Amino acid sequence: MDSPFSHVDGSGKLRMVDVSNKARTLRKAWAQCHVVTNVPLAAIEARHDGLDVVHVARVAGVFAAKRTAEFIPLCHPLLLSDVNVELAERDGGVDVSSSVIANESTGVEMEALTACAIAALSLLGSLRALDPNARIDDLVLLKKEGGKSGSWGRLVDGPTSQ
Repeated sequence: MDSPFSHVDGSGKLRMVDVSNKARTLRKAWAQCHVVTNVPLAAIEARHDGLDVVHVARVAGVFAAKRTAEFIPLCHPLLLSDVNVELAERDGGVDVSSSVIANESTGVEMEALTACAIAALSLLGSLRALDPNARIDDLVLLKKEGGKSGSWGRLVDGPTSQ
């Protein structure tokens, strides 16, 4: 019995997908989420004696992307070529976006999503005392390129950060 899920074998057991015969190709992925709060970044930094919470969140996101396989059991450990995490303040909160690039035999979608999630959690940790109702919304994969399945995306023109 074949499973429609790549991480389930014919007998219904979970497995890591065998990518040993897949070619290494350039793969890219973009993700984003939104931290919902009415507290401006300057107020968060003032609360933490001027700590650059944006920089800390960006670094947390990069570190997390590099360690995604440690958090998600069936992910392959990948050698990432580039990870970029950005935070942009806007009414109602902060947009967190990420892009990940690798020359690998499997995609980097989970790494991009992990980078966003952990960067947002880092920011959330810094702002909980100022806004206990702050939350993270809309964690989504925006776009991916490369691999056998080619390009896919929610965006018409695609994200601009890379």
